[in-house]
Amino acid sequence: MVEEILRMDHITKVYPNGIMANQAVDFAVRAGEIHGLVGENGAGKSTLMKVLFGLETPEEGAIFLRGERLKLNSIAAAIQYGIGMVHQHFMLVPSLTVAENMVLGIEPRKNGLLDFEKAIEMTEAVAKKYNLPVEPRAIVADLTVGMKQKIEILKALLRGAKLLILDEPTAVLTPQETKELFKELIALKENGHTIIFISHKLKEIKEICDRITIMRGGRNVGVHEVKDVTEEDISRLMVGRDVMLKVEKSPCQPGKPVLQVNQLSYTDEQGKAALKNISFAVRSGEILGIAGVEGNGQRELVELITGLRSYQQGRISIAGQEIGKRNIAQIRAIGTAHIPEDRMTYGVAGEGSIAENLVANRIKDRDLNRGWLLDMKRIEELCRQLIRDYRVACSSPQQSVKMLSGGNMQKVVVAREVSAAPELLVADQPARGIDVGATEFIYKKLVELRENGAAILLVSADLNEVMELSDSLVVMYGGEIVAYFEASATVTEEELGLYMLGVKKQSGAELGRVVHE
Repeated sequence: MVEEILRMDHITKVYPNGIMANQAVDFAVRAGEIHGLVGENGAGKSTLMKVLFGLETPEEGAIFLRGERLKLNSIAAAIQYGIGMVHQHFMLVPSLTVAENMVLGIEPRKNGLLDFEKAIEMTEAVAKKYNLPVEPRAIVADLTVGMKQKIEILKALLRGAKLLILDEPTAVLTPQETKELFKELIALKENGHTIIFISHKLKEIKEICDRITIMRGGRNVGVHEVKDVTEEDISRLMVGRDVMLKVEKSPCQPGKPVLQVNQLSYTDEQGKAALKNISFAVRSGEILGIAGVEGNGQRELVELITGLRSYQQGRISIAGQEIGKRNIAQIRAIGTAHIPEDRMTYGVAGEGSIAENLVANRIKDRDLNRGWLLDMKRIEELCRQLIRDYRVACSSPQQSVKMLSGGNMQKVVVAREVSAAPELLVADQPARGIDVGATEFIYKKLVELRENGAAILLVSADLNEVMELSDSLVVMYGGEIVAYFEASATVTEEELGLYMLGVKKQSGAELGRVVHE
């Protein structure tokens, strides 16, 4: 029997608002294993890991590492015990070099200043030790996402981590980068490290993990050998019911173009050409997916289409109307809806209620607005209907939206945007960071909208998502469209990855088909 390196006994964490995030949770990890931690949003897994990394203090419970009871009241204490965490959103300073990022907080000094050459030496030593080559003098802003991930892991290893917590480590990686990461994790495991792997991607859990712990409703509902359970089994245990992992949709019957983008170029605030002569169209009754590693122009493209940025070169038309001089409200008024990438910044007003967020895009509608007064009874009825239809788990429409789990907050955004019956929906990472149950529901709603004749532009770094949902898709790299596929079923994840990394690019004639003129 392999020894347990970590044991968490009866961890209970209650937040000031009364939400019990962890309820007497037991969690154990064996030495030298990759242990998956899965569960719906709000299941309590993130809180449990925050407790382990010293970010939260539990009301009850104890933590033992190699049999020693720990007092983890800070991140520094967790690091001292050899616990490291790589967060989903990287904690790197883009303007600094790799070496400078590596030694942040433990800087070697010379005459009171950072000893840069010593920082380089430390970086090269840890990179060599773990066979994870990096360029110490490179500026982090210039690196690929996969390389940034490697630096985050090396940062933890440099600080002596033997137990690594990885939170959604493959969320923005290509298949090739994911494969490389998995090789690195297996090498770490073989060198005696123990890894806790948090992910919503059940295929990856099956591929790399030895065992999994499944959480639901703040409790541990089971520990399993990965080889003994299927993806469907895991989904059922997470959600408490059968989950459809494949998207079911009727054959695409596209109509006329609703969104037309012609020769669009854009230079960002730093003078970088973020978009270079982009042209494509999205037709009614069609989901056009955009695949690509983040940072290749997708964000700028979405923000130009939805009015969050203005453009000078090229043309964007929605429902036949050029939007260059229109503001966000005017773009919405011609039938556009937007599920934004960042739900906390653009998706919801955190201080508002669920009801306020649900009707924010239609407060001027005649059936809700009597001129000087709002029809509060009608608003209440509409909100309760949307909460029922979109299965938002909440106490009432008046509950603060920021008190919801990530999945339920995303359902509020989707309910508001989809129920407006738009002609064009721009869906940017619609299921990022949410569990299989909420994801399945959101996918169904997008397919329903498409079957009712809407045009949908789907932007996603999740290849499984973009391939399952899209009728046709494009790949972006370096601010350009480098590939177009008329049916997403005609391309493999590996081939898409080659285009996403800039290794392959289609000819002009092949790319011209995406315009639909």
